[in-house]
This record gives sequence, structure tokens and C-alpha cells, in this order.
Amino acid sequence: MDLKSNEPFWLLKNGLMTSYPSLKSDEKCDVLIIGGGITGSLIAHQMIEDGYNTILIDKRELCNGSTSATTSMLQYEIDVPLDELIEKIGKKGAVESYKACSDAIDTMERLSKKIRSNAGFKRKKSLYFASKKKDIKWLQKEYTIRKDTGFDVKWLTAEQILEKFGFENTYGGIVSKQGASIDAFQFAHELCRYNVRKGLKIFDKTEMIKVEYRKGFNLATMDSGFQIKAKKIIYCIGYESKSLLKESFVNLKSTYAVVSEIDADKFKNISSTLVWNTDDPYLYMRTTDDGRLLIGGGDEDFYGAEKRDALLDKKEKEILKNLKKIKPDYHFYSDFVWAGTFGETKDGLPYIGVHEKFKNSYFVLGFGGNGITFSVTGMEMASLFMKNKKHVLSRYFKFGR
Repeated sequence: MDLKSNEPFWLLKNGLMTSYPSLKSDEKCDVLIIGGGITGSLIAHQMIEDGYNTILIDKRELCNGSTSATTSMLQYEIDVPLDELIEKIGKKGAVESYKACSDAIDTMERLSKKIRSNAGFKRKKSLYFASKKKDIKWLQKEYTIRKDTGFDVKWLTAEQILEKFGFENTYGGIVSKQGASIDAFQFAHELCRYNVRKGLKIFDKTEMIKVEYRKGFNLATMDSGFQIKAKKIIYCIGYESKSLLKESFVNLKSTYAVVSEIDADKFKNISSTLVWNTDDPYLYMRTTDDGRLLIGGGDEDFYGAEKRDALLDKKEKEILKNLKKIKPDYHFYSDFVWAGTFGETKDGLPYIGVHEKFKNSYFVLGFGGNGITFSVTGMEMASLFMKNKKHVLSRYFKFGR
């Protein structure tokens, strides 16, 4: 009998942390936030901090979308290497984007302390290793560029990686000092509870079906028929924006993850390190607070939830086969296997900004492997939007770029 779960680990680990009512009356606010995942909870926190009367809604239970399926690896490295990103958007934008993700990790640490979070924020290093001999040249160039632009990095040889981490069949790699991990599902719930005490209103199982733009405000109608009158709307709906925005700006991808049984002793050498490699799609791994190993990868184009989930067994075998390449003698005992959907953009950057077809509105769409850190940057950007100001990264994250 196969007792492995196909539900996300974080959802089962935490259960139903908090339940909120659905909308049962007309409301009005300064800011209506649509989407109650980690992004929505961060933006709601910023709006409450800035003194705005704020309402957050979600069509599901809070955090039961992508936030429940995230691996919660907090990295400054973007899916597109810095060297390649410089070629795409120029040195200033590329370096500022990487630095914003680095600063976001510091912000997450401060925020975790501020709300007295129990979501397990932990500082970690990051190992990015060459999985093929042909990758050494460009990865060493990537290392040099990062070092020259101020990032705290070191180069490790294959022998050093074997000695330090016990990984075989690698060809050297970059170790970065800046990185962290967290339980984003739990953290988002904690952040929401913290801000409810400060005046945030939350309605889950409440879906917006229509927006009418009036002079000076938006009138949002819910599936229940009740309406919210809001001066501004901030959309934090991640890959679901694909159904709202008709232009082609993001490719939806399926990603797969496996979590082992508890075995803390075997993972001591990477308990403080995030690990990923140069494969395409890349393999990535981290440990959890309770002594499990979480491994992900096997990304491919998204063709619907049913087809995505039908590949769970195949993808589990594929991921574990890749693990065997670097840990040939290790037997991995799977406990949880699940699939998630995320968005991939042409330059690895998010879409954060205004959209010409949505008046009095702002979008914070953190895509790729940096969804959480991009969303932290989105806090500052959304705050500036409310004051009719622009962020240094606005031109690089905008729609139509």
C-alpha cells in the first residue's frame, strides 16, 4: 500500500492554521488586496504599516494556492544567471535585481523577529554546483562577475565539494553566504494574524468576479454579490494572472518536490546550505526543521492540474535518480510527493507595476524561483505606488518591457 501523500508537505504539516469568514456585507477601504498567499500577506503588512485601511480577499482558504506548494528557499540568485541577465537588461538593472533579492532576505529576517514568527526562518549558505564538465567555464565566469559586483561568494573545487558536502560527480561550484529558508505557509498565516490585530480585514472563500472603475475608486463585485469600494486594488495572484491578463508575459511550468522521512543525522552537512545545480531544469534541495530532506526539480510546461499530477510517480523517480548521481550510496525514503505550478518569465524577473488596462491598480507578481524575495521587493514598490512614486526597479519589472 502506497501511503505517500500527493498533497504539499507544508499544508499537511501545518493543517488549517486560521480560518476567516467569507464576505457577507458591502465594504469600503483604501486598498483591496486580491490574493491571500505569501505575496498578499506581505503586501497587506506593508499597507497596514503605511496606515491604509486594507482588505485582503482570497477565493480559497488562505495560502492554499502556490504558497502551500513552495519550497520556501530564499535566495538572492535569480533563475537567470547574473552574467546572462546583464546581457538581457544591462548591468545596472541586473545587479540591482540581484541586490534587491539579497536585501529581501535581510528584510524577511527582520520581519520574522518583529512578529515573533515560529515559521523557522534560518540563515543558510547556498551552493550552486556544475553538474556537467562543460558548465565549469560559464559558472566560473558567473562567480567572477558576482564577486566583482560585491556579492560574498567563494569558488569550491569538486574535491572541496566532496569533502564539505559529500556530493560526488560535481565539477566545482559557487558558495554564497547570503541565503535562508522558512516555512512560507506558516509565515504568511502568522503575518496575517499579526495585521488583523492592527486592523486588516480578511475574507477567504471570496472571489472577485468584476471590477468597475469609477472616478476616484474601484467597485469590486464578489461571487456572492456583495461589493467592496476601494481607492486602489493590488493584485497578488501569481500565475493565475495568466487568465486575467490576455497578453503573453509568462509561461506556466509544473515543478515537483519530494520530502524524505525524518533522518536528521544524514543531512547535517547540508542543514545550513541551500543546494542547486546547473541542470536545465535544475535540481534543488534543502533540509526542513524536523530533519527531512526536500528535493525538487523535473520542471516542465504546465498543461493542466490533472496532467501535472498524473506525472507524480514518474517525476519522483526522475528526481531521486538525479540525487543518486551525487549521493550514490544514500537511500532516500520518500514521505511526501507533490506538484506545484509557477510562472517563468523571459528574463527571470517578476512583473510588478501598473497595467494600462487596470485603472487605480497595481500588480505584484513574483515569478520563478524567487517569488518570495521578489514579493518582499514588491512591498517597497507598492508603498511607493501608493505615494505616486517609482522604484529604481520599476522600469525592469514593468509590463511590456
